[in-house]
Amino acid sequence: MKKNKYLLLISSLGVFALLVYAAVSENFFKEWHSIQAGAKTSEGPLDVRLRQIINPSLGTTDRCVTCHIGMAPGETVVSDLKVAAPHPPVVHSPTEMGCTTCHSGQGLATEKLDAHGDVEFWPEPMLSAKYAYASCGTCHVPLEVPNSARLELARKTFERLDCYACHRLDGRGGTLRPSPSTGMEGPDLSHTGIKGFDANWYPAHLAKKEADTSGLWANSFGEVNDADRALLDQFLGLQMGAPLLIRAKAEYNSVGCTGCHVTGNFGGETGVDLSRVGEKDPNRLDYSAVEGEHTYQNWIAQHFRLPLSTVQGSQMPDLALSEPQIDLLTMYVLSLRRRSVPDIWLPKDRVRAMRFGAREFASDGETIFKAVCSSCHGADGKGVRYPGLPPYPSITNTEFLELASDDFIAATIKGGRPGRPMLAWGDRQNGFTAEEISAVVAYIRAIGGGIVPIPDTRPARWAAGDAKAGNRLFLANCAGCHGSMGEGGEGPALNNPGLLNAATDTFLFETIARGRSGTVMKGFRIPSPTRRALTDREIESVVTYLRSLGAKQKRPGG
Repeated sequence: MKKNKYLLLISSLGVFALLVYAAVSENFFKEWHSIQAGAKTSEGPLDVRLRQIINPSLGTTDRCVTCHIGMAPGETVVSDLKVAAPHPPVVHSPTEMGCTTCHSGQGLATEKLDAHGDVEFWPEPMLSAKYAYASCGTCHVPLEVPNSARLELARKTFERLDCYACHRLDGRGGTLRPSPSTGMEGPDLSHTGIKGFDANWYPAHLAKKEADTSGLWANSFGEVNDADRALLDQFLGLQMGAPLLIRAKAEYNSVGCTGCHVTGNFGGETGVDLSRVGEKDPNRLDYSAVEGEHTYQNWIAQHFRLPLSTVQGSQMPDLALSEPQIDLLTMYVLSLRRRSVPDIWLPKDRVRAMRFGAREFASDGETIFKAVCSSCHGADGKGVRYPGLPPYPSITNTEFLELASDDFIAATIKGGRPGRPMLAWGDRQNGFTAEEISAVVAYIRAIGGGIVPIPDTRPARWAAGDAKAGNRLFLANCAGCHGSMGEGGEGPALNNPGLLNAATDTFLFETIARGRSGTVMKGFRIPSPTRRALTDREIESVVTYLRSLGAKQKRPGG
């Protein structure tokens, strides 16, 4: 009995000691206590206590400012503690938005690893400083972003025209123009993509120049041509205080990802939907192929480097991307996250994209081609071949552009190639408009050297050869690349109804006769060491046979 009493006493003392230790540790030994104790304000020592930012409408309670006290509302810290530094200037005040809305992590935690989300099973770790701009994708959907080349051209135009002399943009520029008097400074343009800007800025600037008698405007502003004004307007429409995110989206619009992946309300169907891939739980990924720290951002970067070894069975080809490209694309993927917020918090760009179907990339022919078509046809339109996959055809070689009318190319873009990766981009929800298709056709001709089609006075269907003879000739000369039934292989499928409905007999005849430069398809009017030349009548028979394949495709049950 006495032993039990001693055991109970010792146990009680042990529990009491643990409680005392826990209380002392919680109130005196936490890291945030030492941070606050070492910080000072202009009025003296800081009051050591738990701090938090609560936003009921967003449903957030963030205690991050317990350590990052310089970001807490009403606090002015004068000590040199890096963790206590104030937040850099941003569009949205952290004291109103909180921290996790943008940065993720665990808002209620006060331990560093827990707060940053660097713990097992927490699905929303904090974004690293390198990819911090990706957080803007939580609410914003930057619209009408061009490809990288055009974005860089617009940026250089802003710089070339010396706009930085009078205007600030993302912390740069706005210096006072030297003058006999005091100079001048224009408004900050860092957030014109969110707040808007005067569409008639150019006439207004010209009017000020004409009315100015001091010489300031005459020395600081000159006439701007239409092309440069269009670039400046596009550039100003993209400024949202997140320049790296805009660059990242422009890069995404330059490597053809949209041809396979849906983002938001537009994209291909071959790859997975990426609309909210930035929210993926990092704890559910396989990191066996990832070198370095096992984080989601490293996994994304490795997937861009080596898709198949990172994800078993991945159909994504190796795009041979540079490391700077991978960095930008990783940021863009991380930005593909959405948060359900009250309508009062929804920015205009997200409303326009999600509720009214506004295009997320610019509608010029170059951007559409690079965003959608370049992963298969190449940025130069000369076709692409990925290891282990059939080659994708060139659409800018001389023979194709001389034989393909604008209507043929437009019909191909609109109707696609059934059964092939080429989707019907004009016959689908939120697909290309007629104007956008025309812009893409014009761009294809431009990168092909401006070649115009040779006029064809014959009817669309004129071939009247012997289909049986054409079959024999096809098997002997064409089946090795195009398949015994024209189903495709090394060469494209010739029994495809999309091709046969859009192509004229002249297009098929001349393609066989002349071949395609830059490919293995040599013209059959000219003999080679491995085969004889075909006569025009024989080529006509092959065309007639190809037309019969189209008829077989239409048979019930065929």
